[in-house]
Amino acid sequence: MPELHRDDEGAKLGMWLFLFTEILLFGGLFVLYAVYLQRYQPAFHAASGELDVRLGALNTVVLITSSVFVAWGIAALKRGNVRFATRLTLLTIAFAGVFLVVKYFEWRAKFHHGLYPGGAELDTREQGQMVYFALYYLMTGLHGVHIVVGMGVLAWVLWLMRAGRVTPERFVALENAGLYWHLVDLIWIYLFPLFYLIT
Repeated sequence: MPELHRDDEGAKLGMWLFLFTEILLFGGLFVLYAVYLQRYQPAFHAASGELDVRLGALNTVVLITSSVFVAWGIAALKRGNVRFATRLTLLTIAFAGVFLVVKYFEWRAKFHHGLYPGGAELDTREQGQMVYFALYYLMTGLHGVHIVVGMGVLAWVLWLMRAGRVTPERFVALENAGLYWHLVDLIWIYLFPLFYLIT
């Protein structure tokens, strides 16, 4: 059966256009955050002290490392080392899982202490802290959804590699998945200082 026509350039352009819409989404949220930070700066600073900077830093290292793995995997695939590319893609997915586990324990601790919208403890705080935690859960939660989607996309590409449909000559699927993953990583690099390192 003859191979169907592939438009690799179109696939790359489509991914870049999709990433632009994601940047618009999070960009709007960053603007919203900046407006409320200006309005409630002392409250945001106080609420930020409730977060565990060590867990946030750990997750930053985890995501940056996962981005290194996916970039390394793309390079390995282009050089013809499919097995190594497969292992690196698996490592990327595993590190994404580590990120989510750390975030789960972090959120669980906040819920245990009533620090969530509508929570008993947060309802006693000033409005600025309520706004801070509402934005914290909205933005880190939306980022978590993107992590799960990224894991699914990488798992799909991994299946394609094992099926022989993503090869050193046909690497655009992994390259596009890597672009998406780098965006997810970049968003967290902005979220970490915004929520954890307010001065």
